[in-house]
Amino acid sequence: MPTEVEGYVRIGDQSLYTNTWKPDGPPVAKLVFIHGFNDHIHRYYELFPTLASRGIETAAFDQRGWGRTVKDPSQQGLTGPTSLVISDVADFIRSQLPSPVPVFVMGHSMGGGEAITLASDPAYEDLMPSIRGWVLESPFIGFPKGFEPSSITVFFGRLAGKLLPHMKRLSPLPPENLTRDPAVVKSLQEDPLLHDTGTLEGLSGMLDRTANLSGGKTTLNKGVKSIWLGHGTKDMGTSYEASKKWIEAQTQVQDKEFKTYEGWYHQLHADLPDNRGVFAKDVGDWILARLGNEEARQASDSKL
Repeated sequence: MPTEVEGYVRIGDQSLYTNTWKPDGPPVAKLVFIHGFNDHIHRYYELFPTLASRGIETAAFDQRGWGRTVKDPSQQGLTGPTSLVISDVADFIRSQLPSPVPVFVMGHSMGGGEAITLASDPAYEDLMPSIRGWVLESPFIGFPKGFEPSSITVFFGRLAGKLLPHMKRLSPLPPENLTRDPAVVKSLQEDPLLHDTGTLEGLSGMLDRTANLSGGKTTLNKGVKSIWLGHGTKDMGTSYEASKKWIEAQTQVQDKEFKTYEGWYHQLHADLPDNRGVFAKDVGDWILARLGNEEARQASDSKL
C-alpha cells in the first residue's frame, strides 16, 4: 500500500504544509502537484494513491492562504501577488530536485494557470530541463460561457487590488457546479478548510494571469517538452473551449495531448465514483509513457 508523509517546508518567509504519497518501492517518476482556488491537497480523492500504486510519487503543498498552511483566520486567502505565488511554486519544485527519476508538474484549475505561467516565465527558464512534462487538469485559462465577469467588474477589481491589496472578498464557487457527485458536493459544503476567501490582490493577480493566457500574451519557455491537458465539456468553473484553443496554439511543443471528458464537470478527480479511476489512469498512463525503457519496465513490474 502507498504511504503518506506529511510535514512543512520553509519557502521564503512562509512555512507551507506538504504531503507526499509514496509508492511501496522506489519511485519511477515524481509528480509535483499545484492545487486550485479554495482548495487543499487532501481533496483529490484516489488520484494520488492510484498514481503511487503505479510507482509515481506525488509531492504537493497547500499554497499560502489555503488549507493547512493557514494557521490563523487572518491568513485565509492571503496569497500575495503573482510574483510571490509563482516563486512559491518554483521553490517547491526546486525542493524536490535533484531527482533520480523524471519529474512532472501538474496543476488543477487555478493551479493549472499557475503552472502555465511558471512555464512561460523567462525568469524560470533554468527549471525547464528538470521537468519532463506538464499535466493540466481543467486549467484556468478562461471563464466558461455564461460565467464571465463584466469588463467593468474586472476593471474595478484590478484597481481595488492595487489600492487595497489585502482587503478580503468572498468569492464562492457553487459546489454543485464543480462535480456531479452529490457526496462530493456535500463534502465541499462541510469542509472546514474551505473558506471561499481571496484578497483583492490575489484575485486580481489570478484575473491577470488568466487574461494573459487567454489573450495569447504568454509564450512557453523553449525547454517545455511535453504537455497533457484534460478538460470536461460541462465545466462551469473554467473554460473547456479556452483550454482547447490554448493547447492548439502551442505549435512549438511537438509532444502534446488534449483529452476531452464528455459531460464531466470541473473537478475531474472528483467526478462520479466510477469515473475517478478513469481520470487517474489517464494521467498515470501519460506519465509512464514518457519514461525511459528501464523506468517503464520497473513501472510495469510494479503493477504485476
